Amino acid sequence: MAIHRVATAAELGDMQIAVDLGPEIDTSGLPTERRTRHNLEVARALSAHNRMDGALVKILEAESWAPEQVRSHYLARELVLTWVRNQRGRPSRSLADLANRRHVV
Repeated sequence: MAIHRVATAAELGDMQIAVDLGPEIDTSGLPTERRTRHNLEVARALSAHNRMDGALVKILEAESWAPEQVRSHYLARELVLTWVRNQRGRPSRSLADLANRRHVV
């Protein structure tokens, strides 16, 4: 299954495969937990390629499906914390709100 390929590529550090395949995969038929995890993996890959807007959209989408899972997932926390720390100037409203919900600021 393609989502496993994306997850494996991301875990092994091959973010290009995850960026190329991840956003195109239709996860609508999967359980919410799996869809959420996939979005987090895609967000990590997009972030690694400095595509922060797309990564933020993926996390916000995942949060809309499973706020508890995103709130407690290490990957979401790590990404948001990194984005906040690396911001030049004020973060976008979406990022600031997400960081507040994640209690990383």
